[in-house]
Amino acid sequence: MKKIGIIGGGQLGKMMILDAKRLDYQFAILDPTPDCPAHSIADSHIVAGFEDVEAIKRLASRVDVVTYEFEHISVKALEEVEKTGCPVYPSSKTLAYIQNKYVQKKRLKECGIPVPEFLPVDNYGDLKRAAQTFPYPLILKTCTGGYDGKGNHVIASEAEISEGYQALGSGKLPLMVEKCVDFEKEVSILACRSINGDICVFPVAENVHKNSILDETTVPAKISEETKKEAMEVAKACLKAVDAYGMLCIELFVTREGHILVNELAPRPHNSGHYTIEGCYTSQFEQHIRAILGLPLGSAELIRPSVMKNIIGDHYADQAEVLGLDKAYENPNVKVHIYGKTKVAPGRKMGHITATADTLEEALSQVRKAHEAISFQ
Repeated sequence: MKKIGIIGGGQLGKMMILDAKRLDYQFAILDPTPDCPAHSIADSHIVAGFEDVEAIKRLASRVDVVTYEFEHISVKALEEVEKTGCPVYPSSKTLAYIQNKYVQKKRLKECGIPVPEFLPVDNYGDLKRAAQTFPYPLILKTCTGGYDGKGNHVIASEAEISEGYQALGSGKLPLMVEKCVDFEKEVSILACRSINGDICVFPVAENVHKNSILDETTVPAKISEETKKEAMEVAKACLKAVDAYGMLCIELFVTREGHILVNELAPRPHNSGHYTIEGCYTSQFEQHIRAILGLPLGSAELIRPSVMKNIIGDHYADQAEVLGLDKAYENPNVKVHIYGKTKVAPGRKMGHITATADTLEEALSQVRKAHEAISFQ
């Protein structure tokens, strides 16, 4: 029986386990939160931090392969695990390419993959010079640690340069500047490579964000066939550029001219791929497990138009009790996923809702109606 270790016990880890348990695999997780979402279904749980090298090595000693559900973990720990002979997918090399956004963009550019223009910011003078190179607004980013809009700051004029620099730590964290892209829409594409060499790419998904957090994903994306083809080729090129195995999410901008620019990579299953659970023959979670075990990959074909909408916390509560499931499930096409987080907080992803239908418009209507019914006490 295969034993799989997951660094991280959040909703992504939980959904990996839910899909892979059908094949009777066992799971050990490492997460600092005792009652994290994956805790209730994992076979064992090491309660430790994501930078704890010894704890991560202890996790690896119990399993046949190690993976992770988010990228803010210790590259050094993964390197130490690999030295013991336990495989890690995606590898420490892949994570090192992706974890630092400047290193990531530099690598993609070196490989001929289209990205927005960018510059490193080592000090305040670098930021001032970048402001003379790119037109306003500028996008100032921390190179590490950012997610869901955290670690980003928009600088709209010269008067805001100092404010932006201070907002992101005044140089205490590595920074970079990107030229603002006048994009038509944001899309993402999920690509997967198995350790046996198979590559599979999912349909292009169209994403809408609110307050920098993903709100809705609709599939297929309403873009031209030429743009879809370009996105598919870029996705395959990204897999090779960062030597990724398992799932890789490529977040993309579609320009006004219909071309593709890579915004960011995530070396794992992704929020914008949750639609695959109901919408595709193989979910991103099952595909990831297949890939890291060297099993043949499943079909990523879309069964029919699909929409996913996140359930985001809008208040603080110490007990996350969900209300309105009976009302949401009045539509038989709707599927509700509650992650099992014990506390509610504004901006926190508490779950998601998916619907599939004959048309995107119908699926979107169903998801939004169900979303209105769901709340947390």
